[in-house]
Amino acid sequence: MFFLSTLMVCVLIILRPEAQVQPSTTSSSSAAKLGSAAGSEVCARCIRAHMDFLASDALQGRGSGTRDEWIAATYIASELEQYGIEPAGENGGFLQKATLIRQKLIAPPKLVFKDAGQKTILWTHGKQMLVVYLGATNFSGPLQKVDLTAKQQPVIKRGAVLLLSGPEEKIHEAAYKFGNSGAAAVLIPESRRLRSHWKQRGSTPPEEPVRVEGVDDEAMLPKYPILAIKAEFAPTLQDLREGTVLSMKSSADSPQKSFTWNVVGRISGTDESQQHSTILLTAHLDHLGIGTPVHGDKIYNGADDDASGSVAVLELARVLASKPKPRRSVIFALFGSEEKGGLGSTYFRAHPPTPLKDIAAYLEFEMIGRADASVAAGTLWLTGWERSDLGPELAAHGAKLVGDPHPDQQFFERSDNYVFAKAGVVAQTVSSYGLHKDYHQPSDDVAHVDFQHMDNAINSLLQPVMWLANSDFVPHWNPGKQP
Repeated sequence: MFFLSTLMVCVLIILRPEAQVQPSTTSSSSAAKLGSAAGSEVCARCIRAHMDFLASDALQGRGSGTRDEWIAATYIASELEQYGIEPAGENGGFLQKATLIRQKLIAPPKLVFKDAGQKTILWTHGKQMLVVYLGATNFSGPLQKVDLTAKQQPVIKRGAVLLLSGPEEKIHEAAYKFGNSGAAAVLIPESRRLRSHWKQRGSTPPEEPVRVEGVDDEAMLPKYPILAIKAEFAPTLQDLREGTVLSMKSSADSPQKSFTWNVVGRISGTDESQQHSTILLTAHLDHLGIGTPVHGDKIYNGADDDASGSVAVLELARVLASKPKPRRSVIFALFGSEEKGGLGSTYFRAHPPTPLKDIAAYLEFEMIGRADASVAAGTLWLTGWERSDLGPELAAHGAKLVGDPHPDQQFFERSDNYVFAKAGVVAQTVSSYGLHKDYHQPSDDVAHVDFQHMDNAINSLLQPVMWLANSDFVPHWNPGKQP
């Protein structure tokens, strides 16, 4: 968590300074307070034990689509089985196994067009331009210039190749928004940040995003490329007439296959009148695995992101399984390869254990291992609060939930919930991520988890979730707010 899409990573590297790892000031003194607190139904020992394993060095960061992710999935499945949860995966078990496809380019892509004098120009990745995100290996379309300083919003022509100009701070949002409006590609100016990485990134062909075999629509993976143009060559494009055709061609090697794993369990509801009104509780079990060392540490443990959310789902499953069966069915789903673009959840969406139309509400749990100073103590927040009536209704039934205090981060679109929201399911994410400096760093480890906060956070949601599982309430999108 939150899934920072490949597109966003590539563009943010242009805009933002390098992440600085700073010592966390989050208190973890409560870590020793094992055992449930008075008035609490959560098992603090269980929470700590799950975290100690899932975020341990032994799992090497649970890298997306790796053996370590598989081990984490197997562990979570065994815990669900122990609680008495019904398997809802494939072949009578708890696991879903998705095949992933990746194609590597065998040569640098080339951008081709005719300049103002009708001379054919050929630019190569790593030289005149840099492919910072390869959402498609080929494109061809007419040039459309977009000035981000203009007061009037441009009307994006479907299939156009957009050339963006304006302040660097607006580039990221525009590249994402306008590209999703049907553009064939987005061209952006070289930035100071990207300039320092140009030689390294341009020395090898760019990589195409990993895709799920047999699934056409990946909601979190844009299907258009973004190209950065070296400063000295930018005037050539600016001098072109709008409508000039630009094309990019590249050659890919044979597809390579790998796998990712989901864990799926279910408590079947008792009320036949609610059989088409399932509650889905989710988190993602993967993280970044082994990466670039920081202060000698190369294991990206992902304690907060998102072992904390996975543990929340496990604990909710344990408590719900210990109660009389609810009226509604509750499905617990822990997804693999979220960090690669919501791949596990995309596979689940295509192979759900119950029809998507029968999912009444979806709650994702992402990064609840630390408190967010932006909201009141003991409070969690919900992405897309204003989009539906789910958050306010849960709050009315005791959930300590408020709206996302970081709307500029677009968290609603950056987690697995978005894969389902795009399909019409009222799907939102619970979190308390306060933009700490350990995000996607090796320092996101158990030592930085505030276990008292985490215990309280999970406990605060038990009664509201049990109410939801036993109610007739069906959340709806607010008018005009469904993505």
